[in-house]
Amino acid sequence: MSAVRHAIITGGSSGIGLALARRLVARSYNVSLIARGNDRLVTSAAELSHLTVRPDQVIDIHCADVSNRGQAEDAVARALSRLGAPDLLITSAGVAVPRYFGETPIAEFEQAMAVNYFGTLYLVRSVLPAMRAREAGRIVLISSGAALMGIFGYGSYGPSKFAVRGLAETMRAELKNMKLGVSVVYPPDTETPMLDAENITKPEETKLITGLAKTWTADAVASCIIRGIDRGKFSITPGVTIGLMHRFPGIIIPLLRWYADRLVAGANQNRVKAEVGGRNGIGSPSAVN
Repeated sequence: MSAVRHAIITGGSSGIGLALARRLVARSYNVSLIARGNDRLVTSAAELSHLTVRPDQVIDIHCADVSNRGQAEDAVARALSRLGAPDLLITSAGVAVPRYFGETPIAEFEQAMAVNYFGTLYLVRSVLPAMRAREAGRIVLISSGAALMGIFGYGSYGPSKFAVRGLAETMRAELKNMKLGVSVVYPPDTETPMLDAENITKPEETKLITGLAKTWTADAVASCIIRGIDRGKFSITPGVTIGLMHRFPGIIIPLLRWYADRLVAGANQNRVKAEVGGRNGIGSPSAVN
């Protein structure tokens, strides 16, 4: 009888993390979910418990803010104590608050790095000794399509995801000979609570640019990630646009930059016209005689 597999997933109570948890539970994994909101964790665990395929299958939850090193390390310690070394670590916790660069508070730059990069780093550092001891396991880092090209409006989010990409590249090189796998995922815009929050502050220019790649469902992204894991892929690139950006950056990225610049220029022209029209009273009831 094969050993029971264990997956640790950060951000596992919603979005891509939860969609991945559903698939892994259906594959008989024990799953440890780590997220900030206890109520959402409890709800997600209850949902996953209905998908179990073994009577002894465990869905464990750990409430922690991954940007806090102490909380992150404590959550991992509890997960390892309960279910042992993981076969998979998936770092899906993230935050994005798109704004114009000059209007972004310093605190939001710091938060993006704390959650997206350091929240990933703390988990990897905490899990790695257990994986190395077993000489088995795969680390899956969720980066972003915004880590393949700088995007207007993502001054805080993009650099933090570039950092995740750099971490993945370094770990792939160092862990390759230790029988440990590394994958990095570059999702496009995905229908998640995080995207809903993004759209509240997202500049119009950013919406135009990100609209170049279709918005995926969390389930579709999760299916792509699972296929990539099964194939032992390092770079997992959902969708044609992201795939081309990754495979042919010297050709595709300059073209996308050119087109994105045109979209930004068009948006600026429309804004200026609207402002001039407003000053001249165009469209105002008082301007109609």
